[in-house]
Amino acid sequence: MRQATVTTQGGIPVSAPDPATPSASPPGRHLPRRLVQLYAGLTLYGASSALLVAAGLGLEPWNVLHQGLAELTGLSIGVVSIVVGAAVLLLWVPLRQRPGLGTVSNVFVVGLAMDGTLALLPDARSLAVRVPLLVAGIVLNGAATGLYIAARFGPGPRDGLMTGLHRRTGRSIRLMRTAVEVAVVVTGFLLGGTIGVGTVLYAVSIGPLAQAFLRVFALPSASTGSTVVAGATPGRAILRP
Repeated sequence: MRQATVTTQGGIPVSAPDPATPSASPPGRHLPRRLVQLYAGLTLYGASSALLVAAGLGLEPWNVLHQGLAELTGLSIGVVSIVVGAAVLLLWVPLRQRPGLGTVSNVFVVGLAMDGTLALLPDARSLAVRVPLLVAGIVLNGAATGLYIAARFGPGPRDGLMTGLHRRTGRSIRLMRTAVEVAVVVTGFLLGGTIGVGTVLYAVSIGPLAQAFLRVFALPSASTGSTVVAGATPGRAILRP
């Protein structure tokens, strides 16, 4: 069986069976479960990102940019996430990337879930509250990643940008991810986005967490009872909506 290389946001490679192989489940198999996983994962991803925002101890790279733009424009961070996701999706056209249901859903569901969760969360002022929010946000983000990617409905718009640049330039996905995310972090920070210990903790822990949760939420294969953990753009995917 061929193996697809799945690279997490923390840069941790995860081997996954290629969904094009005979042992993988056919597209229509487990469809109800896949849809539940897709939308549960996207919703949980937005909620977990909101916990990181509320903790105020550092955000994941793209949300540093989203928060900075929110400070600049006066829009909510969730609305900014939707606008940026839609703009990034437009960049798929010259890169000849094909969006899936998960790609389009990602643009809207994550931002709406983030704003909805932030509206429900009380202000967190003490470290006794902020640190648990940070830890919960990172762990739940790993669970959301496992749910969303294992559903196999296509990568998020930002990850499709990485794979598209990889194909067009011939450079490695790691290099493309590093270049893009350094740019968005620096830009977001200059605009007022939050970088801190949470940013570092997220970077080093999301890979192992995503790998673990992918195994938990993997779909059973059609023939052997083993699991197929992720569909991908040909050969590769990146675990972040």
